[in-house]
Parts: sequence; structure tokens; C-alpha cells
Amino acid sequence: MNISGFNHLTIDTSSVEKSMPFYLEIMQATLIHKGRRDAYLEWGPIWICLQEKDNLGTSCGYGIHHIAFSIDEEAFFEAVQRLKEKKVRIVRGPSRRGKGWSVNFLAPDNVQFELHTSNLVERMEVWH
Repeated sequence: MNISGFNHLTIDTSSVEKSMPFYLEIMQATLIHKGRRDAYLEWGPIWICLQEKDNLGTSCGYGIHHIAFSIDEEAFFEAVQRLKEKKVRIVRGPSRRGKGWSVNFLAPDNVQFELHTSNLVERMEVWH
């Protein structure tokens, strides 16, 4: 896979309103978009999505939902094919997310990863 770097981090939270001060005031992230149950923050070259969840139904609790890595669109479908050939469990996608392509899959111990072809600016274009 031709992964070109880290893309974003999605964090499940019980309350976006209660969580945002930590990221904005303590971690000094910049608010890019706030929805009813989500917020997108920019933190240097990294973007973070806080998503509010009522009941996760898992033993993991709240915390990191998945870790996303950037990949060029030209290499995306080859990577998806490799995941399938290696019988890696795909939990979402491949699908169009915003202006890019995305696929989520599980690593050992059910750690969720995502390959994503777009960036924060392109993602925010679909919210406005």
C-alpha cells in the first residue's frame, strides 16, 4: 500500500459540547465546523473529528474510534483489493465520503483503520 501519511483521527465522545473545551483551550486546536453531534478541529497538519455517541454498545467505551491514513486515489482501489485478498475484515466501504474515497477495516484486536483520499478542506466543502 502506498500510504502517504496520517490523515485524521475520529474520537467517540459522550458530549461534543463538553469535549470541545479540552481540544480548543488546552490542546489549542482550531474549530473548523460544528454540527449538532460532531465537530471538526484542525490541529496543525492533523484534523480531528469529535462525534457524539449516545450508547456505543461495546466494552471499549468512549475514545478513539479509528485512525485514518492518507492515500492517493490512484492507489486506493489497489489497496482495497489487497485488503480483500489478505482477507482483512472491511467494516465500511469502499465508499465516497465527501470528495474522496474511504474504506475502514480492522487490524488485530479490532483496532479500526481507514484509508482516505481527501483532506480536511475537501471534507468541509460538503458541510457548507
